[in-house]
Amino acid sequence: MKLPRTLRLDASDTVIFDRAAAPGEWAVPGGFAFWEGDPARLGGKQRQAFRAGFLGLGSFGWSTLVEVAEASEAEHAAALGSLAAHIAATYGAPDAAAAQAAAAEELAFAASLCEHPPGTVLALSRSLEEGAVRERFRTLHRRDQAPVFAILPDGQEEGPMRPDLTRL
Repeated sequence: MKLPRTLRLDASDTVIFDRAAAPGEWAVPGGFAFWEGDPARLGGKQRQAFRAGFLGLGSFGWSTLVEVAEASEAEHAAALGSLAAHIAATYGAPDAAAAQAAAAEELAFAASLCEHPPGTVLALSRSLEEGAVRERFRTLHRRDQAPVFAILPDGQEEGPMRPDLTRL
């Protein structure tokens, strides 16, 4: 089974979110975290989490990017248990069965985003449109093409570079 796993390419998540997810945590989109309030009234770091955050299932912090990764049955079960406990404790699920069902639904949705090869990077854009929350997901794939720039030994020169910017 494949699930999203948090990815940190630089330190920006530690600056833009109240709590940044650690790299390598299993993750879900986490839109349910904003159901209680009015997304239009969010500001600052909460607004950034609403707009572009995946919820890490270890720290329950936010990550801008996730990557598709293979998860064992034990890892899936641990992610499910962690999310169910978080839903019960933080969002007041009426009982353990309801928390487990909500967690299973959110994790199944997260898994449905992972119908790509492992290592594919996913990004999220969440917005409020006509009173409804809309989530859009993008995939970013690694390219196997020559770099645009190359470092040449002293004295070696190449002609002027004319990169095809439409291909980049």
